[in-house]
Amino acid sequence: MGAPGGVKDRETDNMATLKLEIVTPEAKIYSEDVDMVTLPGVEGEMGIFPMHIPLMTQVAAGEITARKGGQDHFLAIGEGFVEVTGTRVAVLTDMAIKADDIDEARAEEARKRAEARLAEKLTEEETATVQASLMHSLTQLNVKRRRRV
Repeated sequence: MGAPGGVKDRETDNMATLKLEIVTPEAKIYSEDVDMVTLPGVEGEMGIFPMHIPLMTQVAAGEITARKGGQDHFLAIGEGFVEVTGTRVAVLTDMAIKADDIDEARAEEARKRAEARLAEKLTEEETATVQASLMHSLTQLNVKRRRRV
């Protein structure tokens, strides 16, 4: 039942949501209706609410926070792009993993391997690949360690 005088009651009215989709070359990692999204932009964090103006920009490696039903869900992502419309946030990235799915020991081992490889004599292409791997490992470790209680 609405509020007196025909004014909508925000508590009972369905709040607008965004469809958040996070896609990597391998798979669709996340596809949910959410209340709000916080993204790691190249110039700082961006908070996206429903009815946001259309936007297309780069995202930096870091943490995405998806708020749904008053609860926050966290994901580690690599570099990529985001397209925002009033009803949808689509992230295309080279790496994405839910914080709960991050294996800290495995990420730490990958970090150590990448750092050791960087000490070797590598071609430019090999260096870029190893640096990307290192960034993925560090991002996962940062997200996992920030979520510890």
